[in-house]
Amino acid sequence: MKILVINNMLEQKHFDLIKQAVKDIFPGQSKDRQEHSAPQSPEAPNPQAELFFYNNEAEIPQCNYDADIIYGFAPSIVKTNKKLRWLCVPWAGVDSLMAPDYFANKDCLLTNSAGAYGVSIAEHMIAVSLMMLRRLDQFTAETRQGKWLSPRPQKSLKDCRITVLGTGDIGTTFAKRARAFEPASLIGVCRSGKSKAQIYDKVLPVSELDAILPQTDLLAMSLPSTPETAGLLSRDRQSLLPDGAYIVNVGRGSAIDEEALADNLESGHLAGAALDVFQTEPLPADNRLWTTKNLIITPHVAGNMTLAYTKDKNVEMFIEDLKNFAKGKALHYLVDRKLGY
Repeated sequence: MKILVINNMLEQKHFDLIKQAVKDIFPGQSKDRQEHSAPQSPEAPNPQAELFFYNNEAEIPQCNYDADIIYGFAPSIVKTNKKLRWLCVPWAGVDSLMAPDYFANKDCLLTNSAGAYGVSIAEHMIAVSLMMLRRLDQFTAETRQGKWLSPRPQKSLKDCRITVLGTGDIGTTFAKRARAFEPASLIGVCRSGKSKAQIYDKVLPVSELDAILPQTDLLAMSLPSTPETAGLLSRDRQSLLPDGAYIVNVGRGSAIDEEALADNLESGHLAGAALDVFQTEPLPADNRLWTTKNLIITPHVAGNMTLAYTKDKNVEMFIEDLKNFAKGKALHYLVDRKLGY
């Protein structure tokens, strides 16, 4: 059993946790090799669990391209290694892995780390929502110019009609935090129209999105990238939002008609929007979104492995499924490739 951990964001404590987990799961059969040397012959008659750590795929020697398990990102290996049994990616979105010919081993299991990013991204969503509603972006820009201006009308999350488009871990973690601000309504919208979370006033299927948009002051989007979500917030649907509505998108940029969004912000139909994701990333220098009024742009930084909690949870989830894998149990964070998440 050969396990590769490929990640330059983890800390020594995380490496130590993974090492200990491998030793516990494969007692008497494990070796960890933080150096990048070729593996030695097994010392025991049973398959040996060999553990290797790398910062990136470029560091991996050819002799380790036959790994059984990869925790990280290694497209060259995934596309050529027919014995790879499980790929665990340390992020939530897996749209780039959905191509039919991406895996050399069509039976390779795929898990993601969607449950690790809810806290970080939900806090980002709350932060940018408050920035827009309380006009903090405008006040900051003005005070940096040495201007001391009079107060102006602001809005609040209290009594705000919030619609959460995408009720997975990220959307629901946001909803739990938004609930504390006492919104007028908190509606979830997802593919199935069902959610186990008890935080929403009600949950609707995407087929009823058009009906709820006119009753939405803040639309919080956290959708995965799938054929069904591409272009979901079209020009027509943006027009259904009431004048003065706000949009936050932390899911995938493909879900929004960006030209229509810019037009609606410039016209004043929408009071503001905060985008962390875009159709093209990095956002091209000549893209009109850079200069669109009342638009907060962040460069896909809501999540990532920049928060200590995110890294801890990420590793915890991998270890949990490593135990399941060793016992022949179903993996808890398995991706449904037909759905794309």
